[in-house]
Formats: sequence, structure tokens, C-alpha cells
Amino acid sequence: MSLYESLKMALAAIWANRLRSILTLFGVIVGVTSVITIISALEGLMGSIEDSLSALGPATFIVTKFGIITSEEDYFKALKRKDLSIRDMDAVAEGCPDCLEVSGRTYSRSSIKRGNQGLRRVPIGGSPANFIDVIDFEVAEGRYFTQAEYEHKNQVAFVGPTIVEELCDGVDPIGRTIKIKGRKFTIVGVAKKRGSMLGNNQDNFAFIPLTTHIKLFGKPRHNFNLAIKSNTIEGIEDTMDQARVILRARRGVDYKEEDDFDILTAENILGFVENTTRMVRVALVGISSIALVVGGIVIMNIMMVSVTERTREIGIRKSIGARRKNVLTQFLFEALILSMGGGMIGTALGIVIAIILGGQISLPVEPSLFAISAGLSISTGVGVFFGLYPAVKASNMNPIEALRFET
Repeated sequence: MSLYESLKMALAAIWANRLRSILTLFGVIVGVTSVITIISALEGLMGSIEDSLSALGPATFIVTKFGIITSEEDYFKALKRKDLSIRDMDAVAEGCPDCLEVSGRTYSRSSIKRGNQGLRRVPIGGSPANFIDVIDFEVAEGRYFTQAEYEHKNQVAFVGPTIVEELCDGVDPIGRTIKIKGRKFTIVGVAKKRGSMLGNNQDNFAFIPLTTHIKLFGKPRHNFNLAIKSNTIEGIEDTMDQARVILRARRGVDYKEEDDFDILTAENILGFVENTTRMVRVALVGISSIALVVGGIVIMNIMMVSVTERTREIGIRKSIGARRKNVLTQFLFEALILSMGGGMIGTALGIVIAIILGGQISLPVEPSLFAISAGLSISTGVGVFFGLYPAVKASNMNPIEALRFET
């Protein structure tokens, strides 16, 4: 008997017991849907984080007072460190030969108004004019502020798309006036839209010259960070060492003591996120896989019932020349058809649900080859594993005893 004939007989047997087959499919569908939804959502989350971190660029690093905080103890330890300052930024710029650009950034929050419209608690960034050369902000309209505007403490602003959408009523924003903390600022540029991540709007911000920021909000303290770009990607480690030596000397850190600052790159931030979420990912996939195990057990039970009900059929087939492998193949095909059918439906549903959920929390989720192959591979494995025992039992039946069997 050919594989085609075995497949044809398996399909006929499934069709003859349609209701039972549909109920069997349900368990596999639920399991695969859960797994695919989680895998797709997690891939979308990591992709979104990677896109956000890509603004740093491979040759850029951040020097920060706090770094990556993993515990309350780490936070209070970092809180005792000296604040980074503009003088630190200037010292690194003067003394670091491999630093292509050295800039800084601080944040405050304030309302922004234009006419009768306004936004509350908008992040207001303050930076030197070269900040856009260090952090890869893409300009959609206009420009970033200039060195002259920075030195003269001009009241100019480079804003995110949300500011334009909410306050400019569809008119050209360049040259328009907005009020930040009650002071008039002229919009000189608009950033390219980046969207949201986990409900956090990445387009709701305004950058003003650091000198103007200090005049408006006072001297920056805990949240002032240095942004440094290395001459080359390959030499970023040497550049970080040079900046580290300069800062340790300026801040009076003894050679026996640890740095009183942290250096972050896109790579180590992403590595931290992956490490901290790994156990969560494994746990979520593991919990959702329980439904697949239940679905597999249902397949095995249904196949065992099917073998018992068709004992005489098996006996007749064997008595007229069907071989052991023919019977094994037929019953294994039945289990595989059920599990793979459930896997395909579950994979499609999982991707659709993940996309819907991603839209609700502003998370980009796209069907990936890994998610699709994972769904089909898992469902196929379930069919083989749980369908093998009933298939072997059917193939090992003695034809004489099978013919004597009465249901």
C-alpha cells in the first residue's frame, strides 16, 4: 500500500468521525494559539526595544550617574554618587582623542501651550547643538538648533510630531511660536515620527538649547547624562576607556574604587533586557504549552478509542495482506492530520490575536518565520509523540484475535 493510499484512508476515517475530530482539534488549536501569541508578542517587544535603542548607533555610548538599576540597594548606592556636570562633558570633549562628538542631555517636564491649546507634563530636553550628531534623531522638517543659538541662549525648540499634531492645527509648524513654562519659543524643527512603545508616546517631546534649559529650569542634577560618539565602531572600547580615565581623574575616584558612574551602549542595554525577560518568556511559553500537552493527550485517547472501535477492520485488512507498517502509517497519519490541522489554525489565530493585542498597546507585531515554524513544528511533534503509541498498538494486533473481537 502506498503512502497516498494510507493518507486517503486516514482522511476518510477522520471525515467519518467529524464531530470527534473537531473536538480533538480544539485542544491543539488552543495550545498552539497561546504559544504563537506569546512568541509573536515577545518578538514584537524585543524588535520595538531594538528600534528604540538604534538611535544610539553602534559607535555611541551614554555616561550616566545611575546606569542600569536592578535593586533598591543599587539605587541608593547610585544616589550617593556625584552628579555628572557640564564641566565633565567639556573635560571629556577636550581630553578624549578618539571621541568624535561629546554632548549631553537633561530632561524636565513642563506644559506646552499655543493659543488656547496645551499639553501637560511634556518632557523638555536640554542639550548642546551637537546632540543630534551623537544621537541619530531623524529630522522630518526644519533643523536642530545651531551652536550660535546654544551660545546665545535663544528660545528655540526642536519638537516631536505629537506637539505639531496637537498644537499646530495642520499648519506649517516651522517658525510658529509655542509657550514652554510660560516663555515663548520658536519651533525650528520637527523630528521624524517614531510611534509608541508599550503605551509610551515617543513623539511627545521638545528639545531646547541646554543653556536655555538651565535658565528656565535651573542647573541639571541627577538626570544629566553624557552622550559620546566614538571615531570608529571598532574603537568604541578604547574610546570608553579614555572617557572613563578622564572622568575618574576629574571626579577624584581612587584607583582602588569602582567608577562612580556607568557607561551604557545599545548592546549592553539590550543584553540586560534579554536577560531579565528570559525567565519570564520561558515561563509564559511553558504555561501555554500545558494546553498543547492536554491536546496531545486528547489525541492519544481519541486514537485509542478509534483503534478499539476498528479492531475488526484492522483484522480484516491484515488478513488480506496489509502489512504492519501499512496499519502503523495509516493511524499515525490520522494523528498527524489532526495535530497539524490544529497547528495551522492555531498559528493563524495566534498571529491575528498578537497583532490585535499589539495594536492595543502600540507594539509592532508582525508574523515571523520563527513563530510560524514554531507553531507547525510543535503541533507536528505533538501528533507524532502522542499518536505513536495508538498506531503501534494497532499495527501489532494479531489478525485472528482482531477478527474475533466484538464491540
